[in-house]
Amino acid sequence: MPSSNAPNKLTVSKVFLRLSVVYALKAREVFEVNLQLNAPCTALQALQQSGLLLRHPEIDNHDVLIGVWGHKAKPDQCLRDHDRVEIYRSLRVDPKVARRERFVSQGSRSAGLFVKKRAGAKAGY
Repeated sequence: MPSSNAPNKLTVSKVFLRLSVVYALKAREVFEVNLQLNAPCTALQALQQSGLLLRHPEIDNHDVLIGVWGHKAKPDQCLRDHDRVEIYRSLRVDPKVARRERFVSQGSRSAGLFVKKRAGAKAGY
């Protein structure tokens, strides 16, 4: 008979979560930190443990927008193993305004879905 102090399969052990925290300062400039944290862990705890708040002071700890795998998340959301916590930055230009400006600079002939037409093709194909 095993002693009562010996660990068995029913004994709850420390469970670690493998997480990654990602922040893109600019387009094509991505900072990713891989973490291993204790099991009940929130998105805010992962963000604080990543060290990205210290390296990038422009990230506001209180008003930060975060998500998990592309879905908006609250800072107190519990995480699961292999979750990817993403830090979102605010938009610098309204997408509608940027599209209008591109259209004006390119002109109506060189912009749109059907710019490259095949020889002899019908309009719109």
